[in-house]
Amino acid sequence: MVQLLKSSIGRLRIIAFVEGISFLIILFITMPLKYFFSIGQPNKVVGMLHGVLFLLYIYAVMQATFDLKWKKQKWFLALVVSVIPFGNFWADKKLFIE
Repeated sequence: MVQLLKSSIGRLRIIAFVEGISFLIILFITMPLKYFFSIGQPNKVVGMLHGVLFLLYIYAVMQATFDLKWKKQKWFLALVVSVIPFGNFWADKKLFIE
């Protein structure tokens, strides 16, 4: 894990994984709690965490784009998949290859 932190793509992969997990927690746990059981507090907490992680993800994509000289298509795809459930995990296998 320490080795991953040394490169921009490694940091992006870690942030993408954590951000993807937070997105799934919102979709499959906190949103049902909010709308089916009227328990909104978990959604607020996880939503705030997810928002911060999403901003970190965008920063990490930009950093990897500049460091690795990605083409516009790869940069754009990396941003688009982040708003699709399980998209970050797909990107980790197909897009974020060193």
